[in-house]
Order: sequence, then C-alpha cells, then structure tokens
Amino acid sequence: MSNSTILVVEDETAIRDMIGMSLEQANFRWFPAASVEEARSRLVNDAPDLMLLDWMLPGTSGLDFVRQLRRDESMRDLPVIMLTARDAEEDMIRSLESGVDDYLTKPFSTRELIARIKTVLRRVGGGDQAPITIGPLTLEPSSHRVRVGEEEIALGPTEFRLLLFFMRHPERVFSREQLLDQVWGRNVYIDNRTVDVHIRRLRKALEPRQAEGLIQTVRGAGYRFSTQL
Repeated sequence: MSNSTILVVEDETAIRDMIGMSLEQANFRWFPAASVEEARSRLVNDAPDLMLLDWMLPGTSGLDFVRQLRRDESMRDLPVIMLTARDAEEDMIRSLESGVDDYLTKPFSTRELIARIKTVLRRVGGGDQAPITIGPLTLEPSSHRVRVGEEEIALGPTEFRLLLFFMRHPERVFSREQLLDQVWGRNVYIDNRTVDVHIRRLRKALEPRQAEGLIQTVRGAGYRFSTQL
C-alpha cells in the first residue's frame, strides 16, 4: 500500500500542496492536477491507484467527471474519494450515486484523510480471486467482471464490492451497520443510508435481467442475498 500512487485533483494550490505533503509523510506517491483536463492526462500517463477529487473545479465539476469515468470501461473501477465543502445530505447522496467510494467534507484532518485512503485501498485489493457463480450470476474478482448468463453487466466499484460480499455470504442477513463495516471499512464514518443508496444502484443493474430479486430486504433486520424467494 505504501507504494500506491494518488492523484490529487484540486484547483486551490495551498490545499493541494497540504494534501501532497501529508501523502508523502504517509509514504504515498502523488501527482497534482488543477482541472479535469489535467486529471485526464494524469490518469492516462501516471495510472494512479486512487483519486482524490474536489467537487468544485473550473470547467467540468468533479461530480460530472466521476459520472464520465464510471461510463468508461478502462476507468470505471478507479477508487475515488470526493473532497468538498458541500456538507448537505443531498450532496452526499448525489456524490455517492455518481459512483464515488467515499466522501469527505472540508475542512478535514489529514489523519482522517490518510485513514480513509488506506481503507479504500485495502477494500479494493486482495482476497480470494476465484470466480463465484450463484444462480444466474457469475462474478470474477480478478477481472472485476459480472455476468448474468452470458450477458456482462457494468457495476460501479462500490456496487461490485457490495455484490462480492453478498455472494461470498449467501442466505445471511446483514444489517446496514454490518455492511458498512465489511464493505466500506470500520474506519469510514458515513451515514447508514449510504448502504441504501448503493443497494438501489445494485438492484437497478440486476433487476432488468434474470437476476431480479436476489438482493432482498429483510424488514427490521437489513439485507440478504438469496436465490430463494
């Protein structure tokens, strides 16, 4: 993890340099970008392991940029942490629904930022890479591919990790708190409703196909992945 490379997309030089210094102290390599255009070039040339992205950028906003990335097959699995002064609940939900992995409001402590980066990087790496098939679904951890029958479907990185966790633990009920701990990590302090946002996105991707009904709500308890109705 200490060799991981972080792309910092922030147009305010003082904030960008402060983040960069903290990353260096934590033994991360980092590259700066002051705009979406510069970030695109960095993504191609430097292949970062994670991107820290400011919401308010000149030209294209960070939110629109994430949406574009999640439609790009080569970039859709890149972990993204959104940095923003916008702290309203609807802004957090919009950010998560766009495909970001975590959301941190300014001002923030650099210790919390580093902890969140490490948590996200741990979450996206490692583990058993053997394909999993349950019912019509096949998930390949090593290639981040999901198929329903012969049809491949596109999932954002958080929805992929959520589905991977469910498929590794079928027929078990998990509360929102348990899913946050297992999928997002214990060091990530976000609202329980974050789980509901990503469950909705996962269901939207699965339900038009043969995989309808696999993600089940258990009233008063949480969610379950099951092939049994």
